[in-house]
Amino acid sequence: MTPEPAVLDRPRPPAPPSPLDWLTLGDAFEAACLLRCTPPPTAARPTTARPAHTPGVEFNREDAAQRMRQLLARLDVPVTHEVAVGGLRRRYELHRLWVPQEHQDAYTRVLDAGWWQGRRELLGGPLPGASPARRRLVNRLAAAAWRSALLAAGRHVRRHILGVRLTDRELAAVLIRGAAVLDVPARLRPGTGCFLVSVADGPDRARILSSAALEPARGPAMAAGTVAPPARRPAS
Repeated sequence: MTPEPAVLDRPRPPAPPSPLDWLTLGDAFEAACLLRCTPPPTAARPTTARPAHTPGVEFNREDAAQRMRQLLARLDVPVTHEVAVGGLRRRYELHRLWVPQEHQDAYTRVLDAGWWQGRRELLGGPLPGASPARRRLVNRLAAAAWRSALLAAGRHVRRHILGVRLTDRELAAVLIRGAAVLDVPARLRPGTGCFLVSVADGPDRARILSSAALEPARGPAMAAGTVAPPARRPAS
């Protein structure tokens, strides 16, 4: 019997990343949404195209930067936080977070995995018959997407609507779906170079703000590894 010819090893595509556990997924998805709300840092502006995840992110609000720091600390990704002050008559602050080079691969992997896995869970479910735990996960992802947009995207507030301006089409779709998961109808309207996602004032606005309420974060003076002092007990 003629032996079979040897088959040369062919390059194999990289194995898909392992699914994140649900607690990690919530943090990684929210961090990825925060990143998608922002333009590239000013130091990285010579190129117009943005890589999937640059090693730095820039916020014009301190609470957005602190939230990103909090999430990355949970994901074991250290960052350097720099504050730049600009403007003449109207002063403003820019909060820049930079990931050290030796941690950039881990940062990219976890945010990529968080975005694609979270997006799939949110846009695809929960399906009929899903477990209560999976339904809670999808609700958490919907709230995380809106929390990120309200912190880091351009707010568009009028008497009759609460809206956010985004340049990322996929994130806009995630917000529309997230609002539906939270039982709130949302509208998508193309703008000049951006998308406007909005909900009506009244109960819809209140539900979005309540769902996206920000949990307490570390203060600016606290480093990633420090421990917060214990809260004082009220006097009996």
